[in-house]
Amino acid sequence: MSKKHVFIRNIDCGADQLFLIAGPCVIEEESLMMRTAERLKKISASLELPLVFKSSFSKDNRSSLEYYQGPGLEAGLRMLEKIKREFDLPILTDIHEPGQAAAAAMVADIIQIPAFLSRQTDLLVAAARTGAVVNIKKGQFLAPNDVRHAIAKVTAAGNQRVLVTERGVSFGYNNLVVDVRAFPMLRELGYPVVFDVTHSLQLPGAGDGVTSGLAQYIEPLASAGVAAGVDAIFMEVHEDPARARSDAANALRLDHLEPLIRKLQRIDAASRERAIPDAAAVSSGVRA
Repeated sequence: MSKKHVFIRNIDCGADQLFLIAGPCVIEEESLMMRTAERLKKISASLELPLVFKSSFSKDNRSSLEYYQGPGLEAGLRMLEKIKREFDLPILTDIHEPGQAAAAAMVADIIQIPAFLSRQTDLLVAAARTGAVVNIKKGQFLAPNDVRHAIAKVTAAGNQRVLVTERGVSFGYNNLVVDVRAFPMLRELGYPVVFDVTHSLQLPGAGDGVTSGLAQYIEPLASAGVAAGVDAIFMEVHEDPARARSDAANALRLDHLEPLIRKLQRIDAASRERAIPDAAAVSSGVRA
């Protein structure tokens, strides 16, 4: 199936160029958010890498009430709007209930559907009706092909601007794994494919009421996803992950981002050289 060209401003998400979605997991104090956006903007310019800034105004799926959930809808959107205006960056943020969609779309170029909510019809339809790009995170409980049903809910509401994100699948208790076969399977659905590397390295609930993680595997996992042909890499980044107020255990240090992206760009260039012109024909025993 040919892939749709979904545009976010001047970023063609279906083009043969890797792009990056990055930022702190949750909106923190303004000074940190502005420093992070400025650093990301400079890295993007240096690498000629299209960039979308992401952060959540609320983490509604925190394991425990003891942990910071974010500033909330109004304050969070004000912060994201300031970043958008001052750094001229497209914005991604997630929503958790249909009533948040219209307000989020006033600021966000991409409305994200959290993985746990990827089957919620009212949420998907509300996001679709805003006209914003809708990024559907594949639920940890879904097979790749099952995402077609979530896509259909968005497109039936009149919105063809869809991204699909892989973020690992539940594998026993407190663990996620990434099946690299999922990337070509998702690509066959016809929409740009994003790989959320850092969330795929979570150990959900393994930190006694907080999500733990395995940030030491960011580089090999990202490399594998890019080699498999994803359109974008999604990463939680923080200047000091140990102090991050969400996903501290699986965030990437901001000063490690540029060398990693340089490596991923080289892998991306190599991955676009098709060794098997018609994989379907080869798998069926038909010679090209």
